[in-house]
Amino acid sequence: MKNVDMKLNGNQLVITVDITKEFGPSKSGKSITIASTEGNVSIPDNEDIKIGLNIYRKI
Repeated sequence: MKNVDMKLNGNQLVITVDITKEFGPSKSGKSITIASTEGNVSIPDNEDIKIGLNIYRKI
């Protein structure tokens, strides 16, 4: 994962992303990647629940 921190707080999933970071242009070149799970991943302490997250901005 890039720039994504996930924690379970009781029954709530808390996702933290530093929006000041950048990881360069996307494959299409139309946006700048800020954070990504880089595909579907399990949430902490629960293999049954998956998340796929991409955060980006326009160039």
